[in-house]
Amino acid sequence: MDVQLKRGLLDVCVLTAIKNEDSYGYKIIRDVMPYIEMSESTLYTILKRLEVSKMLTVRSEEYEGRLRKYYHITELGLKRIEEFKDDWRQIMSIYKFVVSEENKR
Repeated sequence: MDVQLKRGLLDVCVLTAIKNEDSYGYKIIRDVMPYIEMSESTLYTILKRLEVSKMLTVRSEEYEGRLRKYYHITELGLKRIEEFKDDWRQIMSIYKFVVSEENKR
C-alpha cells in the first residue's frame, strides 16, 4: 500500500477510535487492531502529528498511581473524518470503474 495513503488511513482510524470518548494509547491500539495493524511507536507518532495539527488535544490524568495521557478529538479532527468519508466515496467510484474495465476484457 502507498505510504501516504496508509498514513492518512491510520490518522483517520486513530481519530475514529477517540471520536465517541476520550481514550489512551493502549486502548486506541486495541480498538484499531481488528482493522489495521499499528505498532505502539507508530501510534505515538500519529498522536503527536494529530496534536500538532490541532485535530486532538491531550490531558494527563492519574491512573493507578501513574500519569496516563488521554486524547480528545477536536472539531478539526471530526472534520477530517468527514473529509475522509467524502474522499473514500470518490476512491470507491474509481475502484468500481477500474474493476468494471477489467471485466470488459
